[in-house]
Amino acid sequence: MTKHADHGPHHDTAHGRHDRAAHSPHHDTTDIDWDVMSPLLERNAELSSPQYQEAARWIAGLPTAPRVRRVLDIGSGPGVIACLLAEAFPEAEVVAVDGTPALLERTRARAERLGLGDRVRTLHAEIPDELAKLGDADLIWAGNALHHMGDQRAVLAGFAGLLRPGGTIALLEGGLPPRQLPRDIGFGRPGLEARLDAVTADWFEEMRASLPDAKREIEDWSALFTAVGLAPQGTRSFLLDLPAPLSDQARDHVIAEFARRRDMFDDALTADDLAVLDRLLDPDDPAGLRHRPDVFLLTARTVHLARRA
Repeated sequence: MTKHADHGPHHDTAHGRHDRAAHSPHHDTTDIDWDVMSPLLERNAELSSPQYQEAARWIAGLPTAPRVRRVLDIGSGPGVIACLLAEAFPEAEVVAVDGTPALLERTRARAERLGLGDRVRTLHAEIPDELAKLGDADLIWAGNALHHMGDQRAVLAGFAGLLRPGGTIALLEGGLPPRQLPRDIGFGRPGLEARLDAVTADWFEEMRASLPDAKREIEDWSALFTAVGLAPQGTRSFLLDLPAPLSDQARDHVIAEFARRRDMFDDALTADDLAVLDRLLDPDDPAGLRHRPDVFLLTARTVHLARRA
């Protein structure tokens, strides 16, 4: 399994958008150009770093927070979050767990660059098949990885079994789809992003149904925690609010996201919506994403916590 920081059904860089097909647990990643994909994943995670930093501070500040000596970052991608977790928990060894060697190499290089090479290490493992390789932990960070597992309850139970007494799992699932444009952009039918959300939801359901051992679950994460013997510790959502005008880095991210969806959903969208996307992606069109003054980025990620008694 490879998840790669930035995920959820709506903004998951681990499945077919730029990585939607690239980083889901059971998709073939042998044809991915990781020299191209890795910087993209890294940029996306860096853009979302404020959300992850705030979430880590919340976890560290809880009255029930354990002393964190070992962290597992499940589906760690290029290691941006693993390094953030090492900074947030300065006594901890952080183990970046991923199924893609090229991304683990990127993680090691990033950790060395940041002076964290002695505390961030990497582990090549396919989840759920190789859960036993992971070892125990005081904190398990599972960022938009669980929804790539067919039997989510069984995998969550496996995670629970890795927690030391008092240990915490941080499950990033849900949140809100990103908004990047006004409802009416001046051409085409208003509400383009809402229609893209609907197509994405259909894709997500098909992805879930196609996973090995897929089982349908009510996505009540607190109830699932309880079912596998963990005590729910609360849920919080963290906002990324980048108003217009966007930085070049954020604008590049938005353009890449729209290009991904144009490529991914070309057989599911109307001809009119595809024509609108082509205009938005035209670097020479003054109404395109490269030049529009009204492009922004607003999204929320939700973190669910549970503790082993």
